[in-house]
Amino acid sequence: MTMYAKDDIRSQLAAAAPSRTVDPSTPVRPAQYLALYDMAPTTVSDAGSRTWLVRGQHLVLSWTEAVAGDRFARSEQPDEYAVLMYSGSAPVRVSAGGGSAEVAQEAFVVVPPGDSVVEALADGPVIRVLSTLAPDLAGAAANAAAYREPDPRCAPLAAWPDPVDGFRLRVYPLAEHPIEPGRFGRIFRTTNMMINFLAEEPTPRDPLRLSPHSHDDFEQLSFGVKGEFVHHIRYPWGPDSTRWRPDDHGRLGVPSLCVIPPPTVHTTQGVGDHQQLIDMFAPPRADFSAKTGWVRNADDYPMPA
Repeated sequence: MTMYAKDDIRSQLAAAAPSRTVDPSTPVRPAQYLALYDMAPTTVSDAGSRTWLVRGQHLVLSWTEAVAGDRFARSEQPDEYAVLMYSGSAPVRVSAGGGSAEVAQEAFVVVPPGDSVVEALADGPVIRVLSTLAPDLAGAAANAAAYREPDPRCAPLAAWPDPVDGFRLRVYPLAEHPIEPGRFGRIFRTTNMMINFLAEEPTPRDPLRLSPHSHDDFEQLSFGVKGEFVHHIRYPWGPDSTRWRPDDHGRLGVPSLCVIPPPTVHTTQGVGDHQQLIDMFAPPRADFSAKTGWVRNADDYPMPA
């Protein structure tokens, strides 16, 4: 189901065929409203950095209120992960795969498999997004209990083709990829995830121009980094009326994560004076990828044949 306005660029998307058939009686998972600002940190480092871990079916979000000089290492990481830099992030030095980069601007940073270190160069937020192939992080997430059993409505995590020039540290500054007419947000992908840095909005979203839509077989993780949001969720009715749910209108400040399960109808309304969302998907979305020019690093990360 989609209810995009005619001038919403997403109205041009081709309908995606479900990856497989799911019995309509399969229960629909509830949405999750994870207000990190109201949760105790998952870990506190010796230097005093506080880290919150929350997750979806295939992704783990790590939000760290970092202390300058603290280092966050991964050893023998089995796949790529990302460091997300928005305007409030601490500058970082990322070292991996024999390379190193200092990043002090909004950017999408891809960290290759293997050993790596992210060092905070000043106090502030450090954001990492990893797949659930990192079992230590997935199991430590505050909402890990929600995934004791995988959601059967979500397609499995399957890696897309390797980058054309091999795995290495990559930095994509957002300043080189501005919001442009004809493209939706600023979309990047890796072999295992897709991240969309949506535009900062200086005013509340027009309540007459929302965009309810649904996804058949993948979660959407909507990560609020600025502002305040109401996540509107409508659950489909299955044959078992005892499982029907009323609509949700979950209100969250920042930082926060809303986990939107398939195949709910959903739309998010920014209600603050200034807001920004970052949307996350795993594996990458085929419908966004099929739109020429939408994925900013498509030349580095090919689609499946």
